[in-house]
Amino acid sequence: MQAMQWITAAVLAAFVGYIGAWYMGAMDGNFALLLFLATVVTGGYWIAERLYFLPRRRQAAEALEQAAVARRAELDHQGIAKIDIEVSEQAKASILMQPWWLDWTAGLFPVIAVVFLLRSFLFEPFKIPSGSMIPTLLVGDLILVNKFTYGVRLPVINKKVVDLGSPERGDVMVFRYPPQPSLDYIKRVIGVPGDEVAYLNKRLTINGQPVAASELPDFLDRDVMAYFKQFEEKLGDKPHRMIINPGAPAFVQGAGDFAFKDHCRYSVEGVSCKVPEGHYFVMGDNRDNSLDSRYWGFVPDENIVGKAFFVWMNFGDFSRIGGFK
Repeated sequence: MQAMQWITAAVLAAFVGYIGAWYMGAMDGNFALLLFLATVVTGGYWIAERLYFLPRRRQAAEALEQAAVARRAELDHQGIAKIDIEVSEQAKASILMQPWWLDWTAGLFPVIAVVFLLRSFLFEPFKIPSGSMIPTLLVGDLILVNKFTYGVRLPVINKKVVDLGSPERGDVMVFRYPPQPSLDYIKRVIGVPGDEVAYLNKRLTINGQPVAASELPDFLDRDVMAYFKQFEEKLGDKPHRMIINPGAPAFVQGAGDFAFKDHCRYSVEGVSCKVPEGHYFVMGDNRDNSLDSRYWGFVPDENIVGKAFFVWMNFGDFSRIGGFK
């Protein structure tokens, strides 16, 4: 048992060290991998507890009680009846009690397993870190992402094993950022495989057809205390709001190298791209303040995390809670 205490202490220290290094920025963390490993490790302890450690503690408690019964019978045989040798419930409870190293492993397994299953296959929480999706989503919004809308994927490796659908134009999608897959990004799907997407002079066209956009009252961004032009854009049958900054240039500044960049044509007016098979073109609703497909390219299908659909909390503004388009 002493060896198990040291082994468990080393395992827990490794988890704490990983989280600490991630928090301090010394390494890129992977929460899905961390949760998977925590589930496997605590699951192993949970099985060992049920099959080995708990039966041994029960045997020890039974042996203690049997020894007390035998001793009592021997004393009775000797005519000694006033010696109190009853085994207390407290003594048995002390023997049956889980040691600390099982409390912190096997004891946590059910909770960790439930979180792992929910997050991997049903819903994942996500916090909006930037203003690229204003006015649809604001900084600080805590949202839910549906993990099965686009199919069931294996945890960690994100490989699709059951196909339930594909992203559609207008969906708000969370995905692994192609240049750095350890990061999750959120944008709106603009183009699906085979589409010809053009964003020229701040007007969007898809397959040669202008996307309908009706002007709305100007939007006040309270973070920068400035007004921006606001429009309701309609991709298919999905209307959503978006904003532009008339003072920002139309051309794309600082586009990097990316896969299938030869599918795009850049000019002083903006960019037009042919979306390759198995990929998607995404943009933020804050069109002049969004690092998106115009800059780093297309989102491959294997990078998709899920469809964002609900704001479940914003601690600065409770009225934000609810669904969004």
